[in-house]
Amino acid sequence: MKRWAFVSDFDGTISKKDFYWIVIEKYFQEGHSLFKQWKEGDIKDIDFLATVFKSINQNEDQIIADILQIPIDEYVPSFIRNVQKNGGDFFILSAGTDYYIQYVLNKYAVENVPVFSNQGFFHKNNIHMNIDDQHVHFSERYGIDKTKIIKQLKEEYEFVCFIGDSEPDSHPAVFSDMTFAIGTLQDLLKEKGITFIPVNNFKEVEKHLINMEIMT
Repeated sequence: MKRWAFVSDFDGTISKKDFYWIVIEKYFQEGHSLFKQWKEGDIKDIDFLATVFKSINQNEDQIIADILQIPIDEYVPSFIRNVQKNGGDFFILSAGTDYYIQYVLNKYAVENVPVFSNQGFFHKNNIHMNIDDQHVHFSERYGIDKTKIIKQLKEEYEFVCFIGDSEPDSHPAVFSDMTFAIGTLQDLLKEKGITFIPVNNFKEVEKHLINMEIMT
């Protein structure tokens, strides 16, 4: 087995703002009411995102420009490289879409980071998602089942760390060897009685890993 892996959510964890909010605020004001319906459980996560991403109505150059403005935790690129230098593999696990994640990784020249996410593509001035209900990682609610990914990685790695910030991350957190929680995820895990380490950013994560002698 490989030594260790660090798995991170993207929106609200690596990024400081969910991409869907960027879209809603710039191009889709109706998304505010749709957001409330989603949070009240009236629509599935994947249906909410699909609707938002198909409501941009901009050419691809503009969409890419918007993607490149996604604010991230500035320390993340250094953290990823430090994980890799210390014998770990870094993964991104997102219930969003790989379409915008890949552009962000390229912007910061981050290499060798596999992305588990819903497949996205540009078509007719919008972002569409290709959801395969026959895929081994399929989730009816999220498009991709984060728990299945963590379980798979645990079969390949001796130690799996995970970090997230919101409800979809509460499910894989149950199965990781160590979970770091940002924001809302902290309260969710407290309610479930799941052990976690509260953090605000990736510098704090790195300090914990150094203290545990997982990183130097």
